[in-house]
Amino acid sequence: MFRKKIAFILATATVLISCTKDPILVETTDPVGSPIIVPPVAPPTSATDSTLVMGNPSNATTNVADFSNYLLKEGYYSVSYNRDRGIPNWVSWHTVITDYGSVPRQDNFRANTSLPTDWYKVDNLSYSSSGFDRGHMCPSADRTTSIAANSSTFLMTNIVPQAPRNNQITWAGLEDYCRTLVQSGSELYIISGAYGEGGTTTTGGLATSIDNGRVVVPANVWKVVVVLANGSNDLNRVNTSTRVISVVMPNNDNLNTDWKTYRTSVDFIEQETGYDILSKVSTGIQNAIESRIDNL
Repeated sequence: MFRKKIAFILATATVLISCTKDPILVETTDPVGSPIIVPPVAPPTSATDSTLVMGNPSNATTNVADFSNYLLKEGYYSVSYNRDRGIPNWVSWHTVITDYGSVPRQDNFRANTSLPTDWYKVDNLSYSSSGFDRGHMCPSADRTTSIAANSSTFLMTNIVPQAPRNNQITWAGLEDYCRTLVQSGSELYIISGAYGEGGTTTTGGLATSIDNGRVVVPANVWKVVVVLANGSNDLNRVNTSTRVISVVMPNNDNLNTDWKTYRTSVDFIEQETGYDILSKVSTGIQNAIESRIDNL
């Protein structure tokens, strides 16, 4: 089914030019062969800033019994994973200019072998002929300083079934905009996730799951971006004037190509998900920045 999207991609080529740093053709080509198995990616042993500086939105834990809210610390990003949905609840990461390098996209979508042994492990073939892209939460192009860093983003615990137009155009547009902010002197704390059930593709079909029901297709994808000037002691530098970009996008192929039309407040996303997204920020500052809708 993915190969039927070629005409659509060519027709929108001018829109996709900005995505050349993170090519989309691999997303629209069905994987072939056997499941990919590679040695686990060793996360960095230390980091200047934690991926969870702004908080752990759902209080995810490493307790195996917490299977719907299981914390995975991949080093390059952190994940709240839901075993029964087969996708992350949310992924949190930090991006600075030194995260951008010249390492090419690895494209080694694969199962995360660090999940508990008796859990089903979504792999690179799980999305075959589903009509959905393997949509990154933490994008490949945010981790290009080393093969290990880029490879880590292709673990399927960082991926959700995403409608092609959503993934390749509107969502990609926000990802590209975030990178322009970093290239202009900002550092970003980003939390991204998905909720609900049921997404559509260019065929107009509605699907609530793929991979024989083992992977839920979310109804919406969301993202919160905290924008700071480069510096240190980041949590203490968040104030009532800090820019926060929040979006919720429907997981379908009928959405507007301009990501700005989907801006909302952090408060709205918290209401929809039940999360406390910027939980480490002081309550007074949260009240100010989480109720605001970005308009820059």
